Amino acid sequence: MPFPATSSESLVTQPASRFDWWGALGRVLSSIEAVREGRAMYILLAAFAGAGLALACAQRSSVRGETVWVILQGAGALFIAFYGSNAAGLIMMDRAMGRPVREVPQAVEDALLMGHRVLLTLLTMALIAAAGVAAMWGLYALCAFPQWGPWLFILVAPATVLVAGAALLVGAAVVAPLTGPVVWAGFGTRQAVAEVLRLIRTRLLQAGVLVAGLGVATALTGAAASLMVLIGGQVMAFASVLVLGVDVQPQVLMAGLFGYGLHAINAAGIPKEALPYISSATVGGGMVFALALVLPTLVYLRGVCEVYLALCAADRLAGSEVPGP
Repeated sequence: MPFPATSSESLVTQPASRFDWWGALGRVLSSIEAVREGRAMYILLAAFAGAGLALACAQRSSVRGETVWVILQGAGALFIAFYGSNAAGLIMMDRAMGRPVREVPQAVEDALLMGHRVLLTLLTMALIAAAGVAAMWGLYALCAFPQWGPWLFILVAPATVLVAGAALLVGAAVVAPLTGPVVWAGFGTRQAVAEVLRLIRTRLLQAGVLVAGLGVATALTGAAASLMVLIGGQVMAFASVLVLGVDVQPQVLMAGLFGYGLHAINAAGIPKEALPYISSATVGGGMVFALALVLPTLVYLRGVCEVYLALCAADRLAGSEVPGP
């Protein structure tokens, strides 16, 4: 079954042996438009809020010494964040591939049904990496023999450097960012492992460059969101002092904008009449903090989908057989 075509796939004719760098980078940088995807934003906001609430409960349980509840609530936070991100990723893949975008309940249901494929694929790649580490460990054990060890180490030393560097590149450029998009495209676990290995063999360099470009786009989105939060927080603090008469330090009113709760505020020296406004500012600031986290996450999720589809499009233009889900 051929891999489904995407709505944003380039139609420019080019030599089969060359990679369309500008077209691929353009697709990746266009992922900034993901900030307008309301369904994915809603899912991520709900997931981050739920995960944050679970973590707050885990912190309170830790203070009480309830270890079992700390583990359960911490696991709950990871569960909510992981499957919420997968649900948002499915919506982003729908948009990138030109498929009908699924509704929020359907995306959450599909994420619950296929999210384990991402974990199993990552686990399989981790086992492959562990086998490589074991093999390298065995070579070092052989190097410990005084008769031939130093001679063998002449080869083992540079091999370690090259293998470790290549493993880092593989993990950062393919395994970590592209495992999710492979599953979101519809691959089963076994097919996903084969597809990730295929990308490592054939498109490692291109994946590395595109993921680096996505990192720049994500960082710029995060920086812009942070700048808006800082400027808006200063305006809010100034207006609070000028209009409401809440005469406190700006960082107290801006605590929620940086993810801090009421427990992080030292109430000593704060006028009693200002406490309700500080509480409200902290809650409202927490909402803004969550939104500032969601925006770069949206860009990243859409971007990794575009990276994967750009690599598949390059394979089709080169005449290579691209497996489909």
